[in-house]
Amino acid sequence: MDRISVFTATRAEYGLLSGLLSELAGRAELDVQLVVSGAHLAPEFGRTAALIEADGFVPAATVEMLLSSDTGVGAAKSLGLAVMGVAEALDRLSPDVLVLLGDRYETLAAASAAALLAVPVAHIGGGESSEGAIDESIRHAVTKLSHLHFVAAEPFARRVLQLGEEPWRVHVVGALGVDNIVRMHLLDREELQSDLGLTLTPQTILVTYHPVTLSADANASALDALLAALDPFPAATVVFTAPNADPGGREVRRRVEEYAVGRPGPTAVFGTLGQQRYLSLLKQADVVVGNSSSGIIEAPALGTPTVNVGDRQRGRLRAPSIIDVSDAPGAVAAALRRALAPSFRPCGTTSPYGEGGAATRIADLLWRTPAHGLLVKHFHVPSESSRDST
Repeated sequence: MDRISVFTATRAEYGLLSGLLSELAGRAELDVQLVVSGAHLAPEFGRTAALIEADGFVPAATVEMLLSSDTGVGAAKSLGLAVMGVAEALDRLSPDVLVLLGDRYETLAAASAAALLAVPVAHIGGGESSEGAIDESIRHAVTKLSHLHFVAAEPFARRVLQLGEEPWRVHVVGALGVDNIVRMHLLDREELQSDLGLTLTPQTILVTYHPVTLSADANASALDALLAALDPFPAATVVFTAPNADPGGREVRRRVEEYAVGRPGPTAVFGTLGQQRYLSLLKQADVVVGNSSSGIIEAPALGTPTVNVGDRQRGRLRAPSIIDVSDAPGAVAAALRRALAPSFRPCGTTSPYGEGGAATRIADLLWRTPAHGLLVKHFHVPSESSRDST
C-alpha cells in the first residue's frame, strides 16, 4: 500500500497522528494524503487546520461537516454531513488504505464512507474501553468496519479478537501518545511560562474535562465537584483546556470560563494548546484533573499524577499514579490533596501503553501489508488459552 489517506477531525486526534504523519511523509515510496475535517475547520474551536499547515502538512482534502450545535441531534446531523464529504474525498483521492484513529463520531463517519467505497481501513486504538462515553460503542463499531488494527497493548488485541477479527490483521504497536513524549522536544518551565504568558506556581493544576456523552446529568454534577475542588487551592495556578466538539461541550466551556473569571489565583482557559505546549504543561503540572484520556495514557509516562473524575475513562488500563474518584461532593478535593502530597508523586511513573516507536511500527506495517485480500474478512473465533502471534 503506497497511497495512504489519513483522516483527522480534532486537535487531540491530530496531536496523536502528527508523529505518524511525519514518519509516513519521510518515506519517499509513500504518497500521503491528509483529509482534514470537523473542528479543525471551525473558528469557535480555534481553526486548528492552521496548526496542521504550520507543521508542513498540506491537506489533500477538507471536509466541512460540523454544525454549530450542542446537542445529540446536531452531532448526528454532522455525522451525516461527514459521511457525504468523506465519500467525495475518497472517491477523488482513490487511496489504497484510509488510516483512522480513535473512537469519535467523525471517525465512524469516515469508516462508514470507506466501507461503501470499498476502501480498506487501518484503525489505530481499537480494543480499548471507555465505558462512560458513547465512544465505547463507536470504537468497537469502527473495529468491525476496519481491516487492519494497530492496538496499544496486548489486552486490547485480545478484545479485537473477541470481536471476530483475524489474528494476522491485529498488531500490538504501543500508543502514539507515548511516542510523542519520546520523540518531541518539550519546553522547560521557563520556556513554557514565557510561551503561555502565565506563571506556574509551586502548585500547578491542569484541568481537562470533556462532556460525558452517555449522561447529560453527570456533566453538571461532575463539573460542580471538580470546580469546587479547586477552591481550597486559591494560590495554585490552574490551567483549563477547552472541551471537545461533543454534545454539551459548549456548556462545559461556558461554565469553565465563568469560573475562571472569578477565581483569585493565576488562571487561564485555552481553546487549544497544540501538542508540544500541552505535553510540556502536562509534564510541568503537579497534577492533571478531569476525565481526559491524556490523564490515563500520557500523564503516567511523564510522571504526573492524575485525578480521574467519573466514569468516562472506566475500562482503560491504569498506572499507579492515577487516582479514580467519583463526583461526590468533597471526593475530588480529597483526591487532589492526596495527589499533591509530596509522598505521592514518585508513585508510578510508567505507562502500560508502551515505551515509544508506535509510529515507525505502523508505517512499516502499512508499507509491507499487501492491499490485495484486505477487504474480504472472515469471522475468527479465538481460542480461550492464547492468541495467534501477529
